Amino acid sequence: CINWAGSWPTRIRAARRPDPEPGAGMGIEINDREYAQIQAFIFDAVGIALGPSKKHLVTGRLEKRLRHHHCGSYSYLRLLSDPREAAEAQQAIDLLTTNETYFFREPKHFDLLATEAREARQEGRALRVWSAACSSGEEPYSIAMVLDDTQPGQRWEVVASDINSRTTHIPPAYLSRYCLRGTGTQSGTLLIQRELRDRVQFMQINLDRTLPRVGVFDVVFLRNVMIYFNLETKRRVVQRLLTVLRPGGLLLIGHSESLHDISAELVPVRPSVYRRV
Repeated sequence: CINWAGSWPTRIRAARRPDPEPGAGMGIEINDREYAQIQAFIFDAVGIALGPSKKHLVTGRLEKRLRHHHCGSYSYLRLLSDPREAAEAQQAIDLLTTNETYFFREPKHFDLLATEAREARQEGRALRVWSAACSSGEEPYSIAMVLDDTQPGQRWEVVASDINSRTTHIPPAYLSRYCLRGTGTQSGTLLIQRELRDRVQFMQINLDRTLPRVGVFDVVFLRNVMIYFNLETKRRVVQRLLTVLRPGGLLLIGHSESLHDISAELVPVRPSVYRRV
């Protein structure tokens, strides 16, 4: 989840069981040379290293694009290297980097954020938080709900970035306070309160490239992304993040991830939580 461009949806589709991978079990056959091309494409684009075990997932996710272009083979790959087909390349990146997300995923992180926000309020500080791999918006809006609740009247800020354009797990008090359920043709969606939406800034950022000027953050969420990077890319990405994370600030990663031997500037606070020294 690295790149994103376009306008963000104000309505979010309600969560449901993930559909099977498109074409799973009946995808167009891909040979080793073609798969190597896809591996190189996605690594060059966003720094993600696809291993051999991901071949079935890749063919399943790309099959819809092959059907769209009436390709009976992976001659489709020529489009991804054509500068005139940038929109198609972005579609392929979107499909290959889509991850599961939902509101208040890994709730202990949001409990920690609430504690940090209350402490900052007592000190008269408003927090700046970056959701650096925010998928379809659930994570930054979850962050915004916590900050609005714990830092009322403060000028807190949330910056969000990702590549792609659900609603379970929202605490009931937040659900009733910040969300409107869709009805009729909008059934199954949530409309996030406008005042909350206006406090979240969405940007296009590629973590495997030089960062734009985004200022300094107190907390950075980078969850369930590092598992897709090789060691060298992890080190590059973390070093970039450290340039915008204040000393004493927190970096939160996924519970299945680790930053062991990645940077001496980060010390573990608890599993999946690091503080910059």
